[in-house]
Amino acid sequence: MRSTGPRTRRQRMLLAELEGLFLAEGFVAFTLDDLAAKLRCSKTTLYALAPSKEQLATKVVAHFFKGAAERIEARVAGIDDAAAAVRTYLAGVSAELDRASAAFLADVEAFAPARAVYAFNSEAAARRIRQFITDGVEQGVFRDAHADAIAEMAGILVESIQSGVVGSRARTTDAEAFEALAELLLNGLRADLSG
Repeated sequence: MRSTGPRTRRQRMLLAELEGLFLAEGFVAFTLDDLAAKLRCSKTTLYALAPSKEQLATKVVAHFFKGAAERIEARVAGIDDAAAAVRTYLAGVSAELDRASAAFLADVEAFAPARAVYAFNSEAAARRIRQFITDGVEQGVFRDAHADAIAEMAGILVESIQSGVVGSRARTTDAEAFEALAELLLNGLRADLSG
C-alpha cells in the first residue's frame, strides 16, 4: 500500500504535521492509532507514507534533518568569508535543533534507525565545518596552525554533541552546544589574535 511515486499534496502536509508533532512530543510512545487520531486521518493514509510505525518514524526524522540541512545551506549560500560561514552555519544548526524537544532528541537517541539518521547528518555537518576551516586558512581568516587537527577535532565534537555526550556532561542542549562550538572555533582559529 505504500506510495512509490511522488508524494501527494496531502502526504506532504501529513509529513509536515508529523514532523511538528514529533519535534514537540517525540515519537516512541505513539501508536499508529494515536497518530491517525491526532492527524484526523486513517491508518491506511499513514501506511501510504510508510509500511510500519518504525519506518514512519524514521521517514519523519529523515524529513526533519533533510529540511534542516537545506535551510542551513540556504543560510550560508553566497557567504564567501569563512568565519562568517562558520558562524552562520553553526547558528543554523543551533536554530534547527532548538526546534526539537528533549523528548524528540531522547527518542532519536533511543531508536537506532533515527539515531543513524542523526549521525549521518552530524557527519555531513562535520565535513562542512572542515571545508569552512580549509577555506578560512586559504583566505587568511584562520591561522594555519594545526588547522587539519582542529577540523578533525571539530568533527569529533559534532559527533559528541550528536551522541549526547556533550549535553549530558555539560548539562546543555544540542543547540547550545553548537553555539559554544562556533565560539570555540572562531576564537581559536582567528588569524588576528590581537583583538
